Amino acid sequence: MRSRFVRFQLRDLLLIAVPVLLAVAAATWFTFRLAHPAPPDTLVLSAAAAGSPYYRYAERYRAVFERNGVKLEIRESGGSLANLKSLSDPGSGVDAAFVQGGLALNNDTHGLLSLGRIAYEPLWVFYNGSTPLERLTELKGKRILVGPAGSGTSSLALRLLAANGITNETATLINHELPDYVDLLAKGEADAGFLVLAPEAKTIQRLLRTPDIHFMSFANADAYAQRFPFLSRLVLREGVVDFAANVPHSDTTLIATTVAVVVRESLHPALVNLLAQALQEVHGQSTVNDAGEVQLFQNAGEFPTANDPEFAFSDEARRVYRSGAPLLQRYVPFWVATTVDRLMISLVVLVPILIPLLRFAPQIYDWRIRRRIIHWYGELKRLEASAKSATTSEERAAKLRDLETIEAAVDNLPIPLGFADRLYQLRQHIELARRRLTFAGRF
Repeated sequence: MRSRFVRFQLRDLLLIAVPVLLAVAAATWFTFRLAHPAPPDTLVLSAAAAGSPYYRYAERYRAVFERNGVKLEIRESGGSLANLKSLSDPGSGVDAAFVQGGLALNNDTHGLLSLGRIAYEPLWVFYNGSTPLERLTELKGKRILVGPAGSGTSSLALRLLAANGITNETATLINHELPDYVDLLAKGEADAGFLVLAPEAKTIQRLLRTPDIHFMSFANADAYAQRFPFLSRLVLREGVVDFAANVPHSDTTLIATTVAVVVRESLHPALVNLLAQALQEVHGQSTVNDAGEVQLFQNAGEFPTANDPEFAFSDEARRVYRSGAPLLQRYVPFWVATTVDRLMISLVVLVPILIPLLRFAPQIYDWRIRRRIIHWYGELKRLEASAKSATTSEERAAKLRDLETIEAAVDNLPIPLGFADRLYQLRQHIELARRRLTFAGRF
């Protein structure tokens, strides 16, 4: 008897609990798979040629990603302009890329977000001849190397030359690969050349040490920085490149753009957060070499920046730069933290579903138990109605047997203790019906 009661009670509970659990499972699945899916296990970053500063940055980011169990795939490219085109192409598979400042004006940046600027990229204008040059207007009529066609260097060079009234009609603008600059300038086949590279780049180091090749100190550097928000004024101090050879021989004023790390707006927030952490770890401190020397123009705390003059800025990156890594990621692995984070977000979906379910589930359970008792009240009522037409003792005896059948069923009715009062009321009413049938004269 006890086992039968437990079996029926368990069935009642399951009939209520299973739909609730299914609703919760469906809401959780929707939240996890559609509303807030798990982050991919790979991020594709477009850099530049292997060995370039961009590529070396990416290799340092890779160590941060591997530490967190995420793969960082580094792709070689033709440079900033190619990177920007890859980001704008949904079929490229590129999630993030390095983009040189100044390229956003003539390119579509819709759907892209910046994670901040990470480093200066000085604009070098090398020239041969003994007459010092201090302004770009002085290049009118000369043969000028402006970088490979379609490159970031070419884009910036043409833009600044045009601002100074220098075009193909007023000068000879030559597209050429950067490594050839040294020979072309040394042989006198070009009068000047634009380069956008870090001071440590091999081409820059060769040009700084080539006899009769000089580089421009911009007299109006502040004006460029004021007019073009992606440009900054830098000063290369006397002798800082080579103390023994005193390179440069005096303080030299440069203008510089900055390189941004740009991602697709659709990139999973957890990967954006992790990439911002990598940027902060790699660029937040000055890079010190084995000799204890820091990289030029890289001051601790200056990069990554929490703003961008050309691209919309990522809120996720801003949170990282303001508060650091999310609290959970400081104590548990990345995947555990992201899973817990998704669970917390899923509660936003689950709570509005659970509240009415939990509110109405007891009422449904109560209704199911009451319905079981009410069913036999209905049978009892029908018996009494039919008993009014029983005129003979045989017919009344048959009705009494039907009543005993009802009583036997009620005695075996699995009813929880909380509903026992209703069960006993039903039994009293059965007894009342028996008396009325026994004393047929009262009908």
